[in-house]
Amino acid sequence: MKGRFHPKNDRSLNQSGNESIRDVIDRMGMKRRRFIMTTVGTSALTAIGKVSIGGFLQTVEAAPIPSSVGFQGIGFESIKPNLRKPNSEPPVLEKDLVSVPNGYTAKVLIAWGDPITPKAPIWAPDATQDAAAQEQQYGMHSDGMHFFPLPGRQFLNRVNRIDGSYYTGQTYNSGILCVNHEYTQESILHGSEGLSATTNVTIAKVRKSQAAHGVSVFEVSKARFGNDWTFEPKSQYGRRITGNTEIRVSGPAAGDALLKSKKFNITPTGSIEIGVNDGYTAYGTLNNCANGYTPWGTYLTCEENFNGYFANPNTDVVPTPGLEDRTADIRNTQRRYGIPAASTTYRWPEVDPRFNAYTNPLETHLFGWVVEIDPYDPDSKPVKRTALGRFKHESAQYVVDDNNRVAIYMGDDEVNEYIYKFVASRPFDSRRIGANRDLLDNGILYVAKFNADGTGEWIPLIHGQRGLTAANGFRNQAEVLVKTRQAGDRVGATMMDRPEWTAARPRINGFQEIEVYCTLTNNSRRGTTPASSNSPDGTTAASGSRPPVDAANPRPSNLYGHIIRWREDGRRVDTNTFKWDIFLEAGDSTRTESNFQGNINGDDMSSPDGLWFDDFGRLWIQTDHAGNGTGNLVNIGSNTMLAADPNTKEVRLFLTSPTDCEVTGITSTPDGKTFFINIQHPGDSGDAANPRLTSNWPASQGYGPSNRPRAATVVITKNDGGIVGT
Repeated sequence: MKGRFHPKNDRSLNQSGNESIRDVIDRMGMKRRRFIMTTVGTSALTAIGKVSIGGFLQTVEAAPIPSSVGFQGIGFESIKPNLRKPNSEPPVLEKDLVSVPNGYTAKVLIAWGDPITPKAPIWAPDATQDAAAQEQQYGMHSDGMHFFPLPGRQFLNRVNRIDGSYYTGQTYNSGILCVNHEYTQESILHGSEGLSATTNVTIAKVRKSQAAHGVSVFEVSKARFGNDWTFEPKSQYGRRITGNTEIRVSGPAAGDALLKSKKFNITPTGSIEIGVNDGYTAYGTLNNCANGYTPWGTYLTCEENFNGYFANPNTDVVPTPGLEDRTADIRNTQRRYGIPAASTTYRWPEVDPRFNAYTNPLETHLFGWVVEIDPYDPDSKPVKRTALGRFKHESAQYVVDDNNRVAIYMGDDEVNEYIYKFVASRPFDSRRIGANRDLLDNGILYVAKFNADGTGEWIPLIHGQRGLTAANGFRNQAEVLVKTRQAGDRVGATMMDRPEWTAARPRINGFQEIEVYCTLTNNSRRGTTPASSNSPDGTTAASGSRPPVDAANPRPSNLYGHIIRWREDGRRVDTNTFKWDIFLEAGDSTRTESNFQGNINGDDMSSPDGLWFDDFGRLWIQTDHAGNGTGNLVNIGSNTMLAADPNTKEVRLFLTSPTDCEVTGITSTPDGKTFFINIQHPGDSGDAANPRLTSNWPASQGYGPSNRPRAATVVITKNDGGIVGT
């Protein structure tokens, strides 16, 4: 997510006049409202150990958290936070390690630059290898990921839970990992020279950066004895999908004039203009942040801060033939999505004309989508699914209801943006997996409005309805999807505090609701003056608004963030209404200011980001802040991973991390005995001259040479071979 070299997404571009969620909260006083309904009632809780709710929440920390409705308990004790080493300058943490509770082991599986295809060379520790090598190696700054079991897709056809889980009771010793690579740190990507504002940018450096983006697909396997896992560099499944891979565009926006950018012959030495794109083809996937997966066995990778790869220093764009009358609107759309005036640290537009948003303005429309990848077919072409909307996608959590209707829940990761869901028009066919191949191409995209009374509305984004008309700049459904943010502005969606990962609670132990959670990481512009909101005409610049507090976003200058959740009315994904509450407010409980106080039922945290339910009902929370233990993080220290009880909201600290990194990406084998998590941008305060300034991870964890820090995937197992979290 947000290392020093990554966009902060803390400046609102949304200036619509839509009511903010804090406006709603002030009217209802539900900041501490509990969301214990239907099957999870007071009687269910008091039956556990025959204690009151208050007594239950104050259980001695060392005692296990017992199982209850929809939840199978937490068996580990919280570990201590990894705090700043006293008087260290630059600030570093006490431990340059990934730490987990006693009885667990964390080992590095694979790191940036490791070979994952049969043609890949071994990584050079001085980071001087070129783009051709990087195209065959594990990418940089790993983020969301998912584990797909081998020997194959037949295991996925056992859908018997709301989250599509496929645990059959057997042990899984091999599988395919799909891992996102969100961004690159140019200062350590290019060896001792690096890349900065004072060094020359070359097409060779840009091509290597593009090659380090995207997705890694590779096979992993477990040793016959013990808990050790390895990656298989010679596997038939190994492949890289990069910033230049050819990708098919499908769904309602495919072929539209707004997607017909200039076409280039992309070579190692440059991008040569050769005509006009057909609108059904895109090249590359970028800023792949969080992820999702489908019950038919495919991977969903989400394009987030794509805007940072482009630049347009002008007030207009070069007119596109046939779209001359839409030039001003195209430039306004660039502003609404945050296309910068100057080239960012990547500096791609300076040598690659494909990313010049002035001369090639429609190229920006080919990014900001959810991309579907078939991990089992290495020859298949990835697909950008336009029906799911175009914005800064953070994750894509699917739910299948009792009628086999499929929904995908998504957040737009920028301050004062919106929460969405897509509902497919055709039901999921669990008997014929191939029949679901294009299920995500047709359906309805909705945006959320949170009311002060704890109810909410899913507003459909359909051309011709609620002002989404040609008179307001939406000529067809394709334009509604290309301009999803402006559509949300127009219909009056609720501005949120940076919606990031979404997670759906599994239906186990008698729990029947469709309950979805979303992390709202932070918002330094909430409740500041002068107040402003997103303009319904869609002209607000990205991160430009300063909304007042509201019910769903109750804290001004929300430094620590919170988690919101909702239940779909009627237990159907195609409903237009829901009930919601705030699950958790992050913070430092030792602080006296109301703005800083956080979770009252467990360990403190800041900036919740990654979010995931295991198949046993435990909610896992990963954080993303500065990660150096300074300022407001002095009592919190490193980024962390925690486990929460969704019934009582009790939280326990499970993992701490090295200096300056983010903890992100989480998946497991279907038996729950192996977790995979990612450490992103460790030690990113370093530079080309001194990359190990604040961290030498993962070498400090015993993996690889110690030349520079490397993002990596970590395997977590329980020493007794049991289920993680018990």
